[in-house]
Amino acid sequence: MYTTIDGFKPGLDVNGPFNPYHPKANAFRGYNSMWLGWSKNHLTDPNQFYPGIAASWDIAPDNSSITLHLQPNNKWSDGKPVTAEDVRFSIGLAYTQGSTAYSIDPSASGVASDIEVIDDKTIKVTQSAENPSVTFVRGVMETFIVPAHVWTGVLPADFWDKLKTARGDGPEAEAAGAEITGLAEKVLTFAPPKDVSAGPFVLQRVNPGEALLVKNKNFYNAANVAPDQVKFLNYTGNEQIWNYLVAGKLDNAPFTAVPADVMKRITQTPGNGVARGFSPVAVSMAFNQSKKPYDDVHVRRGLAHLINREEVTKIASPEGGVAAATTSGMHQRATEAWLGAEAGSLEPYKVDAAKAEEEFKAAGMKKADGKWALPDGKPWKVTINAPAPFSDWVSGAKAVTSQLNEAGVDAEVVTVADYPLYLEELAAGKYDLGFWLTALGPAPYNIYQRLYGPANGWELLAGKLKHHAPGKNGNWMGSPETIDVEGLGKVNPGELAVKLNSAPEAEQKAIIGQLAKAANQDLPVIQLWDYVNTQFINTSRFTGFPKDEHDSLRLTSGVWLQLGMIKKKQ
Repeated sequence: MYTTIDGFKPGLDVNGPFNPYHPKANAFRGYNSMWLGWSKNHLTDPNQFYPGIAASWDIAPDNSSITLHLQPNNKWSDGKPVTAEDVRFSIGLAYTQGSTAYSIDPSASGVASDIEVIDDKTIKVTQSAENPSVTFVRGVMETFIVPAHVWTGVLPADFWDKLKTARGDGPEAEAAGAEITGLAEKVLTFAPPKDVSAGPFVLQRVNPGEALLVKNKNFYNAANVAPDQVKFLNYTGNEQIWNYLVAGKLDNAPFTAVPADVMKRITQTPGNGVARGFSPVAVSMAFNQSKKPYDDVHVRRGLAHLINREEVTKIASPEGGVAAATTSGMHQRATEAWLGAEAGSLEPYKVDAAKAEEEFKAAGMKKADGKWALPDGKPWKVTINAPAPFSDWVSGAKAVTSQLNEAGVDAEVVTVADYPLYLEELAAGKYDLGFWLTALGPAPYNIYQRLYGPANGWELLAGKLKHHAPGKNGNWMGSPETIDVEGLGKVNPGELAVKLNSAPEAEQKAIIGQLAKAANQDLPVIQLWDYVNTQFINTSRFTGFPKDEHDSLRLTSGVWLQLGMIKKKQ
């Protein structure tokens, strides 16, 4: 028995369907829910994967297509073979959801234009030439594959004809498109009568406390899958995971924010250990520049010079984070990989009260009785919002406000009950400052979409970039459309970010250098810490866990199991 938790969602749902598209599904990624391949999250190359449903693949040099060769001996848990038709059908389902590589609009970024079944085990997916993207291949590989013979009837028999019609023009195309998008809810709520899995495990039962999966003996690599059963324990917050770890109940727990005292207790439990590696994500404090005084870059820079990121990280995420070296928009590891020695030329924003004072005065701020006030003399209150369930974010926000208060900036933390509500209110522009995940790699296009994408007004529609005014169409960050960057002049960072979507790797480096400099000078966010992927393992029952810095640490332990990495302890 291999025991773990589902790092993608807390709380087991006994009524959750075997449907990977459902938010409360009993579909566990890498265990009974499968993608075509599993991304290695390489620092600079988004097209490196471990095998999944696909055993191998051929990517065209210009990313125009990917030909997938399926695992030759893989079968569904009911004994039927996994075929290219299953993949084609699953892609059809993805079109109804508007998934990354699948959009009805052929001019959308990085979407498939043609799906060709070559034989039972080979399928070719071609990218639309209207608006090609370097993220196309990853979008294809991250397709959930389900059994067509179980899901039959969810898509109409004429689905592919309808899709072809929908990609045309006129009323007929609009009607066909509406029919396809109208299937989204049907796909989302479909509940198969039983779990039919092409992964290493199949769900046997679930109750409020745990879910039990048993080995799929038809899985292509079943002989090398070590455990006979996998148990997922229920949890609703970090504290429960800590208790499971202290009790030695988990063979693996994916990244979990842990304070230093709890880490000490966890590592004292026999068999418990830690594996650490790169995680392509950072935590930042994001500004709403439509709110004064945060529209003034001098205010943002002044705040940056008052925040001791080392101390904040030590308090908020001592075991799962490294203080950000600066703000570049990227994780520091990615910054160094892309920029090399140029990374050292970025302004580090070291703690410097004198520089902070210079910046605040440049913004017209005034100081009276030891407190900074707005240019008109009115009191200045910095309010930082954070979601209550994220204990590291809340601790980090409190550490920041403590430092600001000591420096004469009146600051407070306001927590929001749950994360979905937090994101909803953030997008609605209700906050002055909020904690925000940035640097989401590995593709540089995705990284800079966090700073200069839809949340900041830039939206790519039908191959054309449009900038929305602050407060409109989801633009809650409110940066100006163009900014002056030293050494570069006036730049449009949204245009630069979109270029990363189609630029070859040789051109990406120059674009990334410009965007890093823009983010560093303009500070739409202040990066606080880069996450370290801290995984917990217990070697009492199993061995073969990935070592520090191994790229498979970025995947679920279900992938480790299906690849045969994990062995039973002798």
